Amino acid sequence: MIVWLGWGMLALLLLVGSGLLLADRLTPRATGTPSTALPVQPAQTTIDRELAPYLTDHPGQTAATLLHDGLDAFAVRAASARIAGRSLDLQYYMWHDDLTGHLLAREVYDAAQRGVRVRLLLDDINTRGLDPALLALDAHPNIKVRLYNPFRNRGGLWRLLEMAQRFFSVNHRMHNKAWIVDGRLAVVGGRNIGDEYFDASERVNFRDLDMLLLGPAVADASGIFDAFWNSSAAVPIEALNPQTPDRLRKLADRLARDAVVPGAQVYLQRIAASPSAQRLASHELSLHWTASLRVASDPPLKTRSADRRDWLQPRLAAHLDAARSEVRLISPYFVPGRSGTADLVRLARAGIRVGVITNSLAANDVPAVHGGYERYRGRLLDGGVGLFEIRRHGPKVATTLFGSSGASLHTKAFVIDGRRGFVGSFNLDPRSANLNTEMGVLFDDPGLGHDLRGEYLRLAGPALSYQLLRGKDGSLQWLDRTTQPPRVLGREPDADWWLRTVARVMSWLPIESQL
Repeated sequence: MIVWLGWGMLALLLLVGSGLLLADRLTPRATGTPSTALPVQPAQTTIDRELAPYLTDHPGQTAATLLHDGLDAFAVRAASARIAGRSLDLQYYMWHDDLTGHLLAREVYDAAQRGVRVRLLLDDINTRGLDPALLALDAHPNIKVRLYNPFRNRGGLWRLLEMAQRFFSVNHRMHNKAWIVDGRLAVVGGRNIGDEYFDASERVNFRDLDMLLLGPAVADASGIFDAFWNSSAAVPIEALNPQTPDRLRKLADRLARDAVVPGAQVYLQRIAASPSAQRLASHELSLHWTASLRVASDPPLKTRSADRRDWLQPRLAAHLDAARSEVRLISPYFVPGRSGTADLVRLARAGIRVGVITNSLAANDVPAVHGGYERYRGRLLDGGVGLFEIRRHGPKVATTLFGSSGASLHTKAFVIDGRRGFVGSFNLDPRSANLNTEMGVLFDDPGLGHDLRGEYLRLAGPALSYQLLRGKDGSLQWLDRTTQPPRVLGREPDADWWLRTVARVMSWLPIESQL
C-alpha cells in the first residue's frame, strides 16, 4: 500500500512538474490571420445612419444607459444583430447551449448570411461539448471563432488530465463580456449568454446589469476586442479540431427549428410585450450623453505582465480612494481580503458612507466563495461598513458541494459620490483581481450615477435583501425587514445545515487566492 501511494505521489509530482515546465509551450499557438475592427463609416449601415444626427448634436460624447431587465438585455442584442450591416465582434466567458443561446446564435448566423463579418471569441473553460456547433459556425465564410487559453484535448479523460497538468496556466480565464455591432453600438457588463441571464430559465434567473453604449466610446471596446483576438492566448478553433463540410448546414437547420418551438415563441412574445423592449424599438430609451466615459480591461496576457499598472484592479481602487461622501458596492462574489477590508473600514471611519450588497449563502452558487467572504463580515460591520445579502428567490432546490441553483445576484458594479461608477465583469475577489481578465465601463456622470445608485437602493431594499447587524451579545444577525416589526434571524437565512457546514469548512481552507 505504501509503495502504491509513493508511486501515486511521484506520478502527481511529475504531472504538475511537467505542467509548470512545458504546459504553455505545448499549448497551440495562435495561427489565425491578424485582424482589426472594421472602420466606421458615415452612412454605410443602418446604425451609422440612425446615429449620425445624434452624434452631430453631441460631438465627442457617448450615449449610455443601464440594462437592468433580462428581457431588455436579450432584446438589445437580438435587435442590434438584426440591423448589423458591417460587423459583429462578440467576446464572452460563457455561451450556453440553451434556448437563448440558440436564439442569439441564429441572429449571428443570419447576420453572417447577409454579409456581416462575425468574430466570436469565447473562453474555452466552458466550451466542452460545443465544438461541433462552434466548428459549424467557423465553417461559414463570414464567421471566425477563436478560443481563449484553450485545451489541446477537447474532451474525455485526456481533458481532465490536461487540466491537472496545466492547473497553474489553465487557471487564468477570460471573464470579459462584450457585444459590439458595426463599431457603433456595444453592450458591456456582467451577463454571459444563457437563459438565466435573460429571464428565460424556469429554475433561477440572475439579477444582472449591462450598459448599452452608442458612439465614440465603443472604439474602446473594439480596441480591447482586437487586442484579445490577436493575442497569443486566442487560438482559432479550426487549429484545435478538424471540421466536416456538412456541419454548417446541420447547424443552420437546427437553429431554424429551435426558433419556432413553443418555448422560443413564448419567450419572444414576452420580449415583444415588454414596455422597455417597445422603447428600444421606438428609439425612446432614456440615454445619458457624456464625454466622461470609457471602456477598460485587463491586458489579454494579464498574468504574464510584471507591471500591474495596466491591470483593471488598480484603476478601480483609485476611484474608491477618491471617494468623498459615499461608496456603494455590488458584487455577487465578495472576498475583500485583509487589505480590501482595511480599505473599506478606513473609508467608513473617515466619515464616508460605505455599503456592500452581495449574495447570501442560500443565494450564492459557490459556497467556497461565501466561506471566503464570511471571514471578513465581522470586521466590516465593526468598522462601520453596511452589509446587505440578497435573499434567495425562486423555487427551493437541492444543494450540493459545488453550490445551489438558487443564486440570484450577478451584478458587478459600484457608484461613488452619486456620480462616478463602474459596470462590468469585475467581482470584488482575488480571482478577478489577479487571475481572470476583466472588463467594464468607467464613468463620471451624474445621470448614470443617479441610475446606478437607484439600482443599488433597489437591491438593498427589504424585498430583496437581508441587512446584517451585530447583536447585543456580539453575534451576527440578519434583519428581515419585510415584516413589522422586522424579524431578527440568528443564522444564515434559507440555508440548511449541510450548506452552512460546507461553507464553514471551506472558510478554513487556504484557497482564498483562487476565489
